[in-house]
Amino acid sequence: MSKSFVGIDVSKNVLDVAFSDGRVLQVSNDEAGFAALRQELAGKVPGLVLMEATGGLERSIAAELSAAGIPLRIMNARHVRHFAKATGALAKTDRLDAQALVQFAQALRPEPRSIQPEHMQALQALIVRRRQLLEMLMMEKNRLHTAHRGVRADLRSSIRGLEKRLKGVDEDIDGALQGCGALREKIELLESVPGIARVTAVNLVATLPELGTLNRREISALAGVAPFNRDSGQSHGRRSIWGGRALARSALYMAALVGARHNPVLRTFYQRLRQAGKPGKVALVACMRKLLVILNTMLKQQRPWSPQFTHPA
Repeated sequence: MSKSFVGIDVSKNVLDVAFSDGRVLQVSNDEAGFAALRQELAGKVPGLVLMEATGGLERSIAAELSAAGIPLRIMNARHVRHFAKATGALAKTDRLDAQALVQFAQALRPEPRSIQPEHMQALQALIVRRRQLLEMLMMEKNRLHTAHRGVRADLRSSIRGLEKRLKGVDEDIDGALQGCGALREKIELLESVPGIARVTAVNLVATLPELGTLNRREISALAGVAPFNRDSGQSHGRRSIWGGRALARSALYMAALVGARHNPVLRTFYQRLRQAGKPGKVALVACMRKLLVILNTMLKQQRPWSPQFTHPA
């Protein structure tokens, strides 16, 4: 039995919807538009609704469809665009993008994935906001070093304000964790690893919720620390990492950087790679991957840190 597919291109004000039977529809990106789309889908629930990640604009419609029990998948926009170009579709409009999503779904049949619950989305938003505040704070501190004395007072005031807001976000993160015992348990397990601080543990749990549910290859690819081959004929290129979730990868980088000095397993592993002639950056990425595999195993087995977690990276 053939499935029907729906592609939704999301913009700030409208949703362009394409159906696998050739129909197209445009509705507003608000409650009225959501109601019209639900009514359109009420007659026959599609096998899959596909949309692109658009920096948060897709969250409301995704929540509506998920609550209605409609199979949903949110894809990386780059993957869909590359697919469209491969089919010869070089023109780009919102309607064409919606149709490309339908073609992508028909050709590749991606599995539906449930969206994150509200408390997880809220925690992810707080993590992103914390990173933004840290970046702004660093920029203001850097400006203070070279600023004219006429603006130093304003810069110091800005720095104090950002530090206060950062403290407030940290308190909000702690408050968000108070109501979710499962998340707290995961964070406590991760904190048992030498080199994993609380902020890093919260970051990993929020930005990589699949941790502990996938195998080591899948979780490495999802975080963007899996090496990909670059071979052609007799040419063997240097392996490199690609894609993945930037926030999770940044958290892993800092944890591996500390772990290469203070975690006995990672320190031994890092030193062995360096002695074998591996560049420092390559050895550190390997430590990130090894650390991720260890964390994944810990959560899967619900076991705290132990030096016996020595799975290959």
